[in-house]
Amino acid sequence: MDIVNRNLRFLRAKESLTQREFAERLGLKQATLGAYEEDRATPPLNCLVEVARIFNISLDNLINHDLSTIPEKAWRISGKGRKEVLAITVDAHNKENVELVTQKASAGYLSGFQDPEFVKDLPKISMPALPKNKTYRAFEIQGDSMLPVQPGSIIFAEYGEDISAIKNGKLYILVTRHDGIVFKRVFNFASQEEKLLLVSDNRLYQPYGVDVEDILEVWVAKAFFSNQFPDTEVLPASPLLEQLALQVLQLQNDQKKNKTK
Repeated sequence: MDIVNRNLRFLRAKESLTQREFAERLGLKQATLGAYEEDRATPPLNCLVEVARIFNISLDNLINHDLSTIPEKAWRISGKGRKEVLAITVDAHNKENVELVTQKASAGYLSGFQDPEFVKDLPKISMPALPKNKTYRAFEIQGDSMLPVQPGSIIFAEYGEDISAIKNGKLYILVTRHDGIVFKRVFNFASQEEKLLLVSDNRLYQPYGVDVEDILEVWVAKAFFSNQFPDTEVLPASPLLEQLALQVLQLQNDQKKNKTK
């Protein structure tokens, strides 16, 4: 039996739910849930997201790990700053969208990042070349603290569920309770000081610490797109498809037109 199907049976039994009760929670027919549990069908992504939300578990653990073989504390989401399941949207083919968080939307994102309705209204970018079973989001950065990456550049990032997995000196988008959305190099002192140190590539900006409990989301920077060349050496970046670059430009142009109306 596939791990996902086995985990569905395990979680239902752990909560002492009948198949009918579990199906009702998920908005499914009992026969459909039965097919999922018996490995006669594969649950769609939106169903897995709902299971993750109900049981307070990450999608990664639900999809990739046999929950019956590991301690509950190892898979149940808890701890500072990681209290909710990520809100996502999917396209007509049940593939995760890549939502673009513009500078204009960044303030609202702090209160709406866990709201499926807010996330649903964000602009979407199609990235067909990205690996499967990963969640990505795009963020339009502000300011010059990360020069030579220019203000207005789009950072494409992969969702990171575990603060302890942050690697020193790597680039991240952090959604923070007090400082909003920031793009920085991060040094991880969570185990010793319960803090992260945020460092700008532009040395005119001083490093500063953020409490782990103030971190709402962690996104691992993977690539960037800019319609301006850097003023100094070009930073290495993963190549982006021409289609992707065109979509970003069209979205930015649409936003400018809306502002002039």
